[in-house]
Amino acid sequence: MTLATHCRKISRNLQDYAARLQAFSPNARLYLTSVMLTGASMGVFRLLFNFYVVSLGYDNALVGRLITASSLAALFAALPMGYLADLLGRKRSLLIGTATVSLAVLGMVMFPAERMLFAMSALSGMGQSLLGVSMAPFLMENSGEKERTYLFSFSSGLQMASAFVGNWLGGYLPSWIAHWQGFSPTAPGAYRGALLVTTALSLLALLPLAFLRERPLPREARSLFAPFSYAAEHPKLLTKLILPMLITSIGAGLIMPFMNLFFREVHHQPDQVIGSLFAWGALAMGVGLLIAPPLADRIGKIPLVVLTQGLSIPFLIILGFSPWFWLSAAAYLVRLALMNMSGPVYQTFVMEHVEPSARATVASLVSLSWNFGWAFSPTVSGWLQARYGFALPFLGTISLYSVAVFLYWWFFWRGGLAEAAAPARAADG
Repeated sequence: MTLATHCRKISRNLQDYAARLQAFSPNARLYLTSVMLTGASMGVFRLLFNFYVVSLGYDNALVGRLITASSLAALFAALPMGYLADLLGRKRSLLIGTATVSLAVLGMVMFPAERMLFAMSALSGMGQSLLGVSMAPFLMENSGEKERTYLFSFSSGLQMASAFVGNWLGGYLPSWIAHWQGFSPTAPGAYRGALLVTTALSLLALLPLAFLRERPLPREARSLFAPFSYAAEHPKLLTKLILPMLITSIGAGLIMPFMNLFFREVHHQPDQVIGSLFAWGALAMGVGLLIAPPLADRIGKIPLVVLTQGLSIPFLIILGFSPWFWLSAAAYLVRLALMNMSGPVYQTFVMEHVEPSARATVASLVSLSWNFGWAFSPTVSGWLQARYGFALPFLGTISLYSVAVFLYWWFFWRGGLAEAAAPARAADG
């Protein structure tokens, strides 16, 4: 194949990609604007919150319990929030969820007593649960079949690209604030000021959401018993769709919330270096998410999930056990891109294989399964870290990720896809 042929092929692919993006609805574009702001906000928050808690005199075990509190609240709220999201509608749900998370972060910053940290972590988990169960149905309802996978992936990719800015900013904000106020960059006041920036960005994200045009839901989609009735009707389908995600979440909760502490305590890196690494990690994830849709078009959604998540596991091993920071950091970037690029693709797959009236219900169950792992794993991991370091949590994550990849292959790629999709197709007529 000549260079000219390659160039023409790339040009056609780029034109096709641009056409899918141009097909996004006005509602989708407003949502993406909000995602850009919340992505930057969460980039700062996720980098600095653990450091903020430790700077207050608490240890890694408390960090784990706070993460558990947030995830437990999201876990128990998942099904009620699915019903509430249908009752309120997508627009109000997105507004209330974003405002709740913003106020929870503000509460953590202004009232750093241990009990308040737990209360605000729980409130944040509830807000995130409402956002989580609203997002996928909203994107499904505001996209067509051709651009749907692109919208899911572009939403996540844009959030990661914004987190790149947030991570980079978060790495320097404490130093800037400390210099301005005249105290140490690792003092609680430096982190407190930086986290206030996340609150401002998150509140600003409410503006585009306020201009969304609501789509009314049919009465049958607002039934209080919808989650239970749908689960009773399709237990095998839901097990196949959700079990691999549940196992992945248990593994992720063991190590992913602690990556900033890992690089500080194991590789002895300062906040600026960790912030820059997290920023490049977010950018790597963003690039991966943006190239995922055309890859899924070419090889299929499930093959993309199995291949990318399977290939990420060797890099996770290098990340956890390399004695050199440069190699661990490089593995961190590659692993992030590979492991996460298929997430929105699989989310689209899930939404496409359930009937339209059940999407919020299934989104609730997906949120519940994801938060189940994050609700318990961080506490276990914090306890293990305090006694044995990071090796055991990494081994647990590697093992569980391997099981999840096998299940994706077994349930869907090995021949189970047609069987799993049958109830949805029948329901759609």
